[in-house]
Amino acid sequence: MKYFIPPRNPNTVNFDLTIGYKEMIRKDESKKEYLDFILRWILCNKSKFQLQTKDGINQNNRDLHTDFICWRGLLTKLLCTPYENRDDWLIAITKYNNTIYMCEFETEHRKKNKADMTERQDEMSCWGWKFEQYVTADKPDGSPVTTEPVNNNEEYSTVVRSRLESHSLVFSGEVDAMDTTSGCEGCKYVEFKTNREIEYNRQRQNFQRFKLIKWWAQSYLVGIPKIVCGYRDDDGIVHRLETINTLDIPNQLQEMRDPWKPNVSLNFLDQLLAFIKANVTEDNPRLVYLMSWQPGSDVQLQKQITNSGEYQFLPDWYTTNLPEEEPDTKKMKMADPSSEKLSNPVDRIMMPGK
Repeated sequence: MKYFIPPRNPNTVNFDLTIGYKEMIRKDESKKEYLDFILRWILCNKSKFQLQTKDGINQNNRDLHTDFICWRGLLTKLLCTPYENRDDWLIAITKYNNTIYMCEFETEHRKKNKADMTERQDEMSCWGWKFEQYVTADKPDGSPVTTEPVNNNEEYSTVVRSRLESHSLVFSGEVDAMDTTSGCEGCKYVEFKTNREIEYNRQRQNFQRFKLIKWWAQSYLVGIPKIVCGYRDDDGIVHRLETINTLDIPNQLQEMRDPWKPNVSLNFLDQLLAFIKANVTEDNPRLVYLMSWQPGSDVQLQKQITNSGEYQFLPDWYTTNLPEEEPDTKKMKMADPSSEKLSNPVDRIMMPGK
């Protein structure tokens, strides 16, 4: 876990985000993580999911008493969907032991964008990790070390139990650093972001409309109270830092025409989760439903044939008896792949405003 080390003068810094780009230690993106890390955590913390009777006896040792389990990034994407006009998404869904598991997969549009990425775009996508080096240390009283290669394999994630209306959720998301400077008991995490220095009104409008909604959703979901943004130039040099309070973000949109609204996003997510509950009814870890969406279209849900392994993401080591101890990772295998095609859509949900 890293600790936030604010600079002495956040209004005047000189952080070069281009240093060490070639030496960066990268995560192997070819290896699909699915929900494996969350599932391992569940197996090691099953007691946190058990309900007790008045006599103190656990009920149904296999039931997690949770409606949905997923990554925080998936929920962020769903919260932003009512205002998204460019990126589509694809989510695989499986119901097992009364809990619905959701896992995001790459769409063809996203695969093409990654394949077409230029070296310049790739370098800029790494600037956020370098920025974290400048403002974090391994100890609360430590100093940032920026001479070592950035390693994006290292991360710390928090697991959150939450509720949205009638839906109970457990999800996990990466946390950038611990903040020991705020003096607030519940304000222990901080998120780091970078953004092009805003010079014109059009840039500000785009920043508020397209970036702030994602920043708000991402931090709001796991209770991160503040975001530290480093404003950079086109050469990758950060000149100043700004602290943004997560809950204040919607109040910064008053000058926007037709601003995005948190209640629209939350209501959409509530309706979508209810839609999933109503249609994902078969309790079978080998059965996968595919939910997809494209800008300008309705959400569609399709049901796959059992054992069509391309989109199966619940591994055998998890679904077999839900063992009490963490499984041997050397023996972990996903289900065998298959090339079965999708059946016809079973249902769809209308987008807001239609």
